Amino acid sequence: MSRTVFSRDPGSGVPRTRTTVGRTLLVLALGAGAAACASDDGNPLAAAPYDAADQVSFSGPRDDGRKADPSKPLEVIAAGSDGRITDVTAVDATGRHVAGELAVDGRRWHSTSALAADARYTVRVSTENDDGAPGRRTLTFDTGKPLTKKRLNVTFGPETGTYGVGQPLTAELSEPVKDRAQRAVVERALKVDARPWAEGGWHWVSDEELHYRPKAYWPTGTTVQLRSNLAGIKISDRLWGGTAKPVKLTIGDQVVAVADAAAHQLTLYRNDEEVRTIPVTTGKPGFETRNGVKVVLGKEYFVRMRGTSIGIAEGSAESYDLPVYYATRVTWSGEYVHAAPWSVGSQGSANVSHGCVGMSTANAEWFFDNVREGDLVKVVNSQGAVMEPFGNGFGDWNVPWQKWREGSALTKDTPRQEQTARLQPRAM
Repeated sequence: MSRTVFSRDPGSGVPRTRTTVGRTLLVLALGAGAAACASDDGNPLAAAPYDAADQVSFSGPRDDGRKADPSKPLEVIAAGSDGRITDVTAVDATGRHVAGELAVDGRRWHSTSALAADARYTVRVSTENDDGAPGRRTLTFDTGKPLTKKRLNVTFGPETGTYGVGQPLTAELSEPVKDRAQRAVVERALKVDARPWAEGGWHWVSDEELHYRPKAYWPTGTTVQLRSNLAGIKISDRLWGGTAKPVKLTIGDQVVAVADAAAHQLTLYRNDEEVRTIPVTTGKPGFETRNGVKVVLGKEYFVRMRGTSIGIAEGSAESYDLPVYYATRVTWSGEYVHAAPWSVGSQGSANVSHGCVGMSTANAEWFFDNVREGDLVKVVNSQGAVMEPFGNGFGDWNVPWQKWREGSALTKDTPRQEQTARLQPRAM
């Protein structure tokens, strides 16, 4: 008799169909050095799984202590005309699962993600006999060390802490990765666990840097854990995965400040409710403030601002050298929301700054106290260009979602669990 059952792939969280028929003889293609352990003997007709030890074998066992080659895939094959595989799980000692695919006819299972070097794996294979009784077989094996000492280490950002809903995640690589297939190996190993889930994805900013953001802003109250499963994974013949320190973020209230350059005012919204509107001045002709969404990068109580920092020659008519207080940074090139007591007469009526959003000292102090890193400043109706996506802070939100996804090395892959929305995130 036969029947169809469902299991859940531990690597993807996606149900998969498997057909289960008959007793199974299994061959596990692991390479050299695998060792096996079996469950207790059992009756195929009993409720408890029967011991399939006499029905399971694996190729390439060696008696000289050599280990399996981690660069080769893991494969399970059902031998015999009436055999079918019902389920296979493979996990290493650190809890990393090996993703795999089971053929529609149940005759073959193979890994779709790489094995790690210098690791111990446990493989659990399930069978079912003609009477419907399940069988079990557990195999353990070790993988060898990589042949090269060159490692790709990952540094995640930002640091563990609480951030606003616009905070992107970053991954800086210790070595450049240019090949798309190699990028895919790296990207699959970078895990984002967000609760509640929100659809999101990685974007390759350069050969050595990736950014991750949701499709829309992070939902308020989200916890985000960022980790790497890259350690010991082969990326190329000369490069293997190295270490990465995990980080954990907590997402605070949704805080968005909208600076309208034409209306000369800034309105701060918290969780979609208007909190305060402030008269401001933005960039004058020739120094227009950038349009678009910018992420708060940090806050500095005091900054000495000089015109030379933005290319203004010292001693020219536009030259300046000013002490500035309550400065909230939104670009690395020097754009801030800050106190500008010298321009109070123009705030609310004219744009006279060199690109920053200026306001009174009292209003700047209030703004400074009510925003954090990861909050958003959106400039509209300026004559300036749109904030650049990368290289001058976080302009990530100015990239349309479809364009963002094109920056992934996994664009053509089936969406992964961490890229599937379980809760609809708050719209921008």
